[in-house]
Amino acid sequence: MSAETQIKRWRLILGETVEEKLGTGGILDDEESLMDAALAMIYGGDGSKGSTQDNSRKAGKGPSSPNLAKWLVDVRNFFPTDVVSVIQSDAIERKGLRQLLFEPETLKNVKPDVSMVSTLMSLRGQIPAKSKDTARELVKAVVYEIMKRMEQDLRRAVTGALNKKVHSPIPNLQGLDWKRTVSGNLKNYNVERGKLIPDRFWFFERQRRSKEWTVIIDLDQSGSMADSIVYSSVMGAIFASMPSLDTHVVAFDTNIVDLTEQVREDPVEMLFGIQLGGGTDINKSVKYCRSLIIEPKKTLFILVSDLYEGGVEAQLVRQLEEIHESGVKCMVLLALSDGGKPMYDEQLGKRIAKLGIPSFACSPDKLPELVEGAIKGFDLMELSQRVCSTVSSIRV
Repeated sequence: MSAETQIKRWRLILGETVEEKLGTGGILDDEESLMDAALAMIYGGDGSKGSTQDNSRKAGKGPSSPNLAKWLVDVRNFFPTDVVSVIQSDAIERKGLRQLLFEPETLKNVKPDVSMVSTLMSLRGQIPAKSKDTARELVKAVVYEIMKRMEQDLRRAVTGALNKKVHSPIPNLQGLDWKRTVSGNLKNYNVERGKLIPDRFWFFERQRRSKEWTVIIDLDQSGSMADSIVYSSVMGAIFASMPSLDTHVVAFDTNIVDLTEQVREDPVEMLFGIQLGGGTDINKSVKYCRSLIIEPKKTLFILVSDLYEGGVEAQLVRQLEEIHESGVKCMVLLALSDGGKPMYDEQLGKRIAKLGIPSFACSPDKLPELVEGAIKGFDLMELSQRVCSTVSSIRV
């Protein structure tokens, strides 16, 4: 990197007020000046060009909306996707621009991401009628993008948890026994082509019972869990579409809402039914989820919560212990997101971990392996510590 490029970068980072000290007056070209103005709108709160101190007082007023829409276009043109998400979030939090998201022309220029969906979820009661359709389309875009990312691996994880002892003569790509097929065809290796040419394939027998497993997802609706709720809702929708799973999705604060039907029909609609914020009674919710357990040894219970319990903690621990001892596969997701280390009640997490129930933060790409391990009967404490070694995992 040249010295001039380094100076330009420092000038963009530090803002217009340092030009005299750096001696960088006029160093930015036209495009870089536009980039500087885009950054200054959010980070130049000292009155420098582009500062939006006044804009924050005008939040929600019609005249400000076109300016924000243009700024959103500039940001998307100048910066990579991951940076755009950060800048958008900062714009909302630092500059009081939430009300401007209610304008359709603004929403159309927003980059759809999980953070933006979380914001719209928290503000959904304030979104005016003229913007609801645009907001819904933005949420739908994010949900379908996550679903496309997660669905194949989750389906493979569930269908991969087959009866590995029995082979089937019925061809089935998802049930292909790769190890047996490769080893059984080594004699057919073609040296000239450098390829293995199989003359026989082995397939695992599918699990034939419908509703072979019950999956219960228990969602904490507290505001800090917003990103996790988005991913968990998509996970619930994917599970609900699988004939082999009987899926239940429950959301709670101090009250309980069974969202099973909504998630089966439309995960986007379900998200708009989430009530972010309020108190938390995990114990009450777990008690309700226990009523959904019919066959414990064929049930996976996933509690998505930061474990800040407002109910009776001792009863919660006792209930989880009884559920676990009955044969239910239990796990606590402190966070299901692409974010960093979550905030959670470490003491309660350790108490739950001592029961043999893992508590950990997990990115969506790690989830399929955990689900597959649970259905196959693996020890989830060991599995979670191995799979999630790079993220937060409570160890006893």
